[in-house]
Amino acid sequence: MARKIFPSDFLWGGATAANQCEGAYASDGRGLSNVDTIPAGPDRMKVSRGELEMLSPQPGYTYPSHEAIDFYHHYKDDIALFAEMGFKCFRLSISWTRILPNGDDDTPNEEGLAFYQSVFEECRKYGIEPLVTIDHFDTPMALIKRYGGWRDRRMIEAFLKYCRVIFSRYKSLVKYWITFNEINMLLHMSYMGAGICFSEGEDKERVKYTAAHHELLASAQAVKLAHEMMPGCMVGCMLAAGQFYPYTCNPADIQDSIEKDRDNYFFTDIQARGEYPVWALKRMERAGISDLIAEGDAEVLRQGTVDFVSFSYYCSRCTTADPEIFAKHQRPGNAVFRAVENPYLKHTEWGWQIDPLGLRITANSLYDRYQKPLFVVENGLGANDTVEPDGSIHDSYRIEYLRQHLLALRDAINEDGIPVIGFTAWGCIDLVSASSGEMRKRYGMIYVDKDDSGQGTLRRIRKDSFYWYKGVIESDGASLDE
Repeated sequence: MARKIFPSDFLWGGATAANQCEGAYASDGRGLSNVDTIPAGPDRMKVSRGELEMLSPQPGYTYPSHEAIDFYHHYKDDIALFAEMGFKCFRLSISWTRILPNGDDDTPNEEGLAFYQSVFEECRKYGIEPLVTIDHFDTPMALIKRYGGWRDRRMIEAFLKYCRVIFSRYKSLVKYWITFNEINMLLHMSYMGAGICFSEGEDKERVKYTAAHHELLASAQAVKLAHEMMPGCMVGCMLAAGQFYPYTCNPADIQDSIEKDRDNYFFTDIQARGEYPVWALKRMERAGISDLIAEGDAEVLRQGTVDFVSFSYYCSRCTTADPEIFAKHQRPGNAVFRAVENPYLKHTEWGWQIDPLGLRITANSLYDRYQKPLFVVENGLGANDTVEPDGSIHDSYRIEYLRQHLLALRDAINEDGIPVIGFTAWGCIDLVSASSGEMRKRYGMIYVDKDDSGQGTLRRIRKDSFYWYKGVIESDGASLDE
């Protein structure tokens, strides 16, 4: 029998985000962004959800992202390590305020432009394809103060101004682009995803769907602009994916799982198909917010459909329509997606359930729905790592997690025929966790010597998973069977 391997042109790599790895948050002309004011600690989720306004760093709080792992000053060494692993692709994001400090400046910040140009050139030196997220939870603070974030339609033109600058500068260096990271997260973490802080008594549903509509219009226009300015480029959408399973075969549970999935599909349906699905229009009508769609908006959405669908996958979720069962079996851990415990699955030390087959299920669901190439741009295990006295890090748990998920993805490609462009493991190097703000919740195959209190040398250390992933890439995935 022929070996089961990945396609020869498969884009193997890793993924990061500017606000979780770059640091240098106030250096070289960079302006303040929403992510710079989201602290670690017990108030992190309140701020992320827009329930606690924090428009500047406050005394008494810690902000690990301000230095993060200082990729800003270590990027050449880090990219050399990625190349040593054999990366074909590196997913990263551009910090909007490093380019336009106030979000819509007439003159861009040349130091910021030069930094990313150097990063992309360094990738190209090693034959690594950059995959660039334009907006990865990154709303300029000046625009939040002026407009209230993405609740205001004027954000669209500011975003397009930013896009014109980066497309013009990097068109010869970047082929693959993503408009918004995990765009569906704005329904759950409105400040992190859209720069929105809610006022007392405000209609939150209306604000969320208004912001969603504006981001969808901005995404569509950015796709159209990219195709005009960079012929041959590919632009994708990106969602935080993971199928919702019904807790039982009770039809009410099945209906509840469908509705929960629709919270995610709401965005991707529009970005991939170019129009609002009928169920979304009815949902907005029931909420009294169907007037958000202005004349001409439908045509904008039709003209800006994406070339591929990218997604993050960490776990599946389980749900029930029965409030008593939900209360009794609610799953601790992921504070964003409320779910009940799936008794068939194990979980990480942070309470995220581990479901490799769910990746294959999710890939099939997405391709059945959109018939567009897929790109797995985030998948990984957050865990505590121990540095042994000899400096080694034996993260067999991470290797097993990734191995099982890659086997499921390989089956989706070879057994189900799903076209998948690539896989970028999150985060290929340790960085600040978006959900918890911690360093100790490590995802990387490269260890960074820094702790939650900000102490450490920032020294990079190869983990066992580093060498394992290198072997997976070299063998096109055949070594997964060993």
